[in-house]
Amino acid sequence: MARIEISGIGIEYELLGERGSPAIAITPGGRFGKDAPGLPELAQKLVAGGKRVLLWDRPNCGASDVCFEGDNESALQGRTLTQLTRALELGPTALAGGSAGSRTGLFAALHDPQAVSHLIQWWISGGTISLMMLGAAYCCESAVAASMGGMEAVAALATWSEQTRRNPHNREAILRQDPDRFIATMERWASAFIPSAVSPVPGRDLYHPARISEWVHELISHSQLVDAPWTDDAFSKSMAAATRTGNGHFRDWPLLAPAILSFMHG
Repeated sequence: MARIEISGIGIEYELLGERGSPAIAITPGGRFGKDAPGLPELAQKLVAGGKRVLLWDRPNCGASDVCFEGDNESALQGRTLTQLTRALELGPTALAGGSAGSRTGLFAALHDPQAVSHLIQWWISGGTISLMMLGAAYCCESAVAASMGGMEAVAALATWSEQTRRNPHNREAILRQDPDRFIATMERWASAFIPSAVSPVPGRDLYHPARISEWVHELISHSQLVDAPWTDDAFSKSMAAATRTGNGHFRDWPLLAPAILSFMHG
């Protein structure tokens, strides 16, 4: 494991594979860290395929620092990702990610397209119900807590428990926030999840409908759309597994390795 400071944000990361090999960064969904089950296994399959793999904790995820700057959280994370690949001198890097990781990749490619060699996405979030629930989970819960109990109440939320446990400085950083400014930030970040009739992004299930992936495919020239290597109910099953075990969302992601390697070789 290693740590680097990117624009004042401490970022935890791990590099696997031979130096100089084509690079690929894996970004999970939710606010999960780089070591969530399924991610290291996918990384090892990609390394076996001759790739240099970056596993990283986004700002506000895992053991990296919390940060409440930027137009929205995905834009903050996307900007940080391209700055990280440049700081590590990885060269143009393939960005692979699902759910929140797909949003991170899109924002990264928009922010610094020269730093990106390939954009590989799955479980793209979209649809009215999905986006409203994401805005509530990522932003509204913290804003309500701040309004009712101040930043102590925010730091006590389950959504920040892993971050404060793995990085003690994060609790201090949350407590230092001005509640009114923090609430305004959460309102701004939540607005990124307002459904739009002209843009698909702020799958195969309520959270990641297939039509969103198809819409993104239509908007990106020269993109390829391939069938997922799992059944349509895989995400629902992973949610159930996560409820039982605490962390099973990405258990099927290693199945993506052959398609990812094929796309990068092509």
